[in-house]
Amino acid sequence: MLKVLVLVSGGGTNLQAIFDGIDSGLIKNTVVEGVISNNKNAYALERAKKRGVKALCLSPKEYADRGAFNEAFLETVREMAPDLIVLAGFLVVIPPAMIKEYQNRIINIHPSLIPAFSGTGFYGLKVHEGALARGVKIVGATVHFVDEGTDTGPIILQKSVMVDPGDTPETLQRRVMEEAEWQILPEAINLIANDRLEIEGNQVRIKEKE
Repeated sequence: MLKVLVLVSGGGTNLQAIFDGIDSGLIKNTVVEGVISNNKNAYALERAKKRGVKALCLSPKEYADRGAFNEAFLETVREMAPDLIVLAGFLVVIPPAMIKEYQNRIINIHPSLIPAFSGTGFYGLKVHEGALARGVKIVGATVHFVDEGTDTGPIILQKSVMVDPGDTPETLQRRVMEEAEWQILPEAINLIANDRLEIEGNQVRIKEKE
């Protein structure tokens, strides 16, 4: 059984997609062990509590400096002993020590087709604002492993979404979530839980079902 820890800063719609995927059988052999947010008001924490999942708030603001926070953050994660860490809209930089310790065991969902509109400064609504300003016709979402860079780790899954005339950043954000993020994040977790991924360098290969 794959034990998953979800890190989230906001409403937790991707967290809900994971819960729904487990309930529907789309995600097999998986349990969400805990949820951590840097925001005490994040609705994601309520989603976790309603489901009986351990929910914690851990904010950099509560520590003397980022080093102290990083140490407490890593120790908290160790105590939960996850097999997989899922970043589902988590707006805190993951400490290098955590990335090293959990190499190829941290995944992130990003609301664009990486490498487009990714990297430093591209998060949340800013991704969709950038896409509309550039006038692209196709956007989407990407699930990737986390490495030391920003949105540079091996790509697991991507799904495209068409841009509609008259789209605003808000309408585009919602449609990318509904048509891409909520589909490929549960799918990626299921692939990991059932040992169907192989990583070679910066490439991910999906193995056929046995």
